[in-house]
Amino acid sequence: MIHEAAIKVGGRTKAPDYCFRAGGGVRPGFEGGQLPIIKRLPHIRGFTNIFKTQYVIVNVGQLARFDENEEVTPELLLETGLIDTVTKPIKVLGDGVLSKKLMVRADRFSSAAKAKIEAAGGTVQELARA
Repeated sequence: MIHEAAIKVGGRTKAPDYCFRAGGGVRPGFEGGQLPIIKRLPHIRGFTNIFKTQYVIVNVGQLARFDENEEVTPELLLETGLIDTVTKPIKVLGDGVLSKKLMVRADRFSSAAKAKIEAAGGTVQELARA
């Protein structure tokens, strides 16, 4: 008896019946018994949020280069070279020491940065940019 898969029809092998049956199949990611790619590449697992907000970071210690009572704005930070762009939101972090009274405007402040700026007699103002 000749198996159905081996029958040639018009020069081509006729597909066996199980190819056309409903249901069946294997789960997504199944690779026929070989180790699946998701297990071969463990560092690729997880999720990357494509909508994550990317902040430009400025530390409190970097603000010491400005003069006393100066208003530090994103445009001033760009002019002095502390940031590369004003299109991304700016976050001020609390690394470093600040002894000058400054008015700092940025999109976000860490609690440590806010405390250090206010302890030096300065003020913080969070910008409401969309």
